[in-house]
Amino acid sequence: MENRLPIVSETAHSAAATGLRTAGVILGGSAFVAVCSHISIPLWFTPVPLTLQPFAVLLVGLMLSPRVAAATLGAYLLEGAAGLPVFAPGFTLGAGMAHLLGPTGGYLMSYPAAAALVSWMRSNVGRGFGGAALSAASGNAVILLCGFAWLARWTHAAAGPAFALAVLPFLPGDALKVVAAAGIARGWDRIRRDRYTYP
Repeated sequence: MENRLPIVSETAHSAAATGLRTAGVILGGSAFVAVCSHISIPLWFTPVPLTLQPFAVLLVGLMLSPRVAAATLGAYLLEGAAGLPVFAPGFTLGAGMAHLLGPTGGYLMSYPAAAALVSWMRSNVGRGFGGAALSAASGNAVILLCGFAWLARWTHAAAGPAFALAVLPFLPGDALKVVAAAGIARGWDRIRRDRYTYP
């Protein structure tokens, strides 16, 4: 019994350290998304601004495990719902939950699932640049489709006009975000020589 106590204590210490590290990653990741959300350009023809939020979501998904990526974006949404200034500025019904129920709510609420999908796909498709780009593109498609569906319902617009407001203006920029996120993730892998264990 005496021989087991140090082992149990060491295991508990290791679990606590891992938990603290994961919590730090989640909070740091949600802060990164918040910073990117404020790099925003309002567009006069749509209530959806052009932001770096999707880039941040894709990069989080490429860098973390599905569970931690989803938790990071879940924390981000909780921070925003609580009224913290983490969402993109611009047209909105207000802060907190009102923002989540506004015209961009579909994009926002898709983030945890999109980040988890990106992470899962990268683990299964491959860790090269092509796999990272395909994973990021899939997650970006989820974000755009959820945003489109929500905005169509929010504005009571037909599919065509809603698609023109929610998807088409963002395709060129999103393509650049996908490539940039994949390139950064792949570059990080090379720096770490693929020896880093993703949380």
